[in-house]
Amino acid sequence: MRIALTGSSGLIGTALVARLASEGHEVVRIVRSASGGVRWDPEAGTIDAAGLAGVDGVVHLAGEGIGEKRWTDEQKRRIRDSRIKGTTLLATTLVALDPLPTVLVSGSGVGYYGLRGDEVLTEESSNGGGFLAELCRDWEAAAQPAVDAGIRTVLLRTGIVLSPKGGALGRLLPLIKLGLGGKLGGGAQWWSWISLEDEVRMIVHALTTPSVEGPLNAVAPNPATN
Repeated sequence: MRIALTGSSGLIGTALVARLASEGHEVVRIVRSASGGVRWDPEAGTIDAAGLAGVDGVVHLAGEGIGEKRWTDEQKRRIRDSRIKGTTLLATTLVALDPLPTVLVSGSGVGYYGLRGDEVLTEESSNGGGFLAELCRDWEAAAQPAVDAGIRTVLLRTGIVLSPKGGALGRLLPLIKLGLGGKLGGGAQWWSWISLEDEVRMIVHALTTPSVEGPLNAVAPNPATN
């Protein structure tokens, strides 16, 4: 398959590029830089649509880091805009291609469900409340043009991706090795997690399995408390 990818330089994107290449797929990077792939600028609403001609599938992972900075009003705006504007631009561009890509795997998060305590949640569970839940709801809605055009669309609701290479675990490991690890707050809060390897495998599965569409919880079978 010829697969276009946003967020290719991130933790998940880097591992996904390597996995796709090892399986013989051609990867087309969608990037902000002047070279090295298909150029786009979600803030300005521009993308080199010609560079996407003939792609079979698209994986959309780009977005401002959720846990990189303190959640000021300005940072929450950046987090929201980077996802909504980017997904809207990508989806509306894809539906204008001829032929259409067969599949779009668009990022989302388990934050969609909000804070629900001990309630067991599935892909059929309702949207929750709060900033992350509202963000994920609107983020997923931005991919609707692709759904309406008949592109098989998978909404990847990812949990906490665990890898010593980065993400939440990557930041915590140095503290743990210094003996400073421990529970956060009360420690009873549920963490729906997934290993980086399984996250990548799930994305490849979503790309290559025609029966998979709609919301998909990218988490391990059993969550753990903090």
